[in-house]
Amino acid sequence: MEKIRAAIIGLGRIGSLLEDDRLREKPCTHAGAIAADPDCLLAAGCDRDGERRRLFAERWEAPVYVDAAAMLDAEKPRILVIATHPDSHALYCGLAASRGVPVLVCEKPLADTLRRARYIARLAAPRGGQARGGEGAPRILVNHERRYAADYVRARAILAEGRLGALSSVRAVLYMGKNKRLLDVLWHDGTHLADAIMYLSGSVMKHRKAWGARLGGRAGTAWLSGLLIRNTVPPAAGSAWTADAEGGRAVPASVPFVIEIGAGRDHLVFEVEFSCERGRLRIGNGIFEVWESRESPYAEGFRSLEKTGEVFGGKTGYFSGMIADAAACVRDPLRQPGSSAADGLRVIEYLRSVRAW
Repeated sequence: MEKIRAAIIGLGRIGSLLEDDRLREKPCTHAGAIAADPDCLLAAGCDRDGERRRLFAERWEAPVYVDAAAMLDAEKPRILVIATHPDSHALYCGLAASRGVPVLVCEKPLADTLRRARYIARLAAPRGGQARGGEGAPRILVNHERRYAADYVRARAILAEGRLGALSSVRAVLYMGKNKRLLDVLWHDGTHLADAIMYLSGSVMKHRKAWGARLGGRAGTAWLSGLLIRNTVPPAAGSAWTADAEGGRAVPASVPFVIEIGAGRDHLVFEVEFSCERGRLRIGNGIFEVWESRESPYAEGFRSLEKTGEVFGGKTGYFSGMIADAAACVRDPLRQPGSSAADGLRVIEYLRSVRAW
């Protein structure tokens, strides 16, 4: 079977350079994932920066371009990765759609504004199934990589199995160093956090209240609270929004959540805790814990939470899974991606709703 030609616009950290990080699970870049996938061929890369083009060409032995349109016309990729700044995502998605590229992989966040995010989402599902250039509408994947990570896929299945009971509340923590502006942390890394919460719970986040430090500052701690509203779109297989396995009770239509975003720490924290009727699930960077309710060893007539001993080890395959999904979308014109433009738009809608704080 002929390999699928894939090209990249944006040859910076996530496009290619982070592959040199000794500690990250490999592949950890778009170029690394394409090169490692037996179904794909890394056909070309594009960047305005000459040094990035040089490094990419040397490492991957692929042609490089300054102009994206010239690359698309010459290389005719079936998969195009857009790994540029968010303010240019709409431009390049529109360009690719006009050239009839069938599958796009867009970096997160989907766009820098709600208007541009909605434009990209419309490109993926235009009226009549036609893109603006007259070709079929592209399928657009968003790099919310945890949807493809084996530990998060397992966590979603545990919530869906029902053994922990109905979801009661969600708590999340996000620290990304000492001096970053909290709003930048929210938009750069909070996009992953928000998408992970919605993916694992099968819900849509609705902002209600913010307090603590202002998001425009670089110090202190801010808290964001709201409700997880059951997704009205029919859930995919494994959705956490299922009936309770033992009692046959419906999952609540809304669940409260709170997110803590903090500066002034010399460490990174990314974690989410799902509190359920009969247990707790905690997942994040280097974290995978499942707790179940047991008869308490500390007091008669009470129950306590006890770790099940279930752990996750080995590779998560987060980047490999994403490019494999993109390749499968090329092979199957009816396949819908596991991390879609519609999913990315829901994240932008949430982020935009808290931006004013």
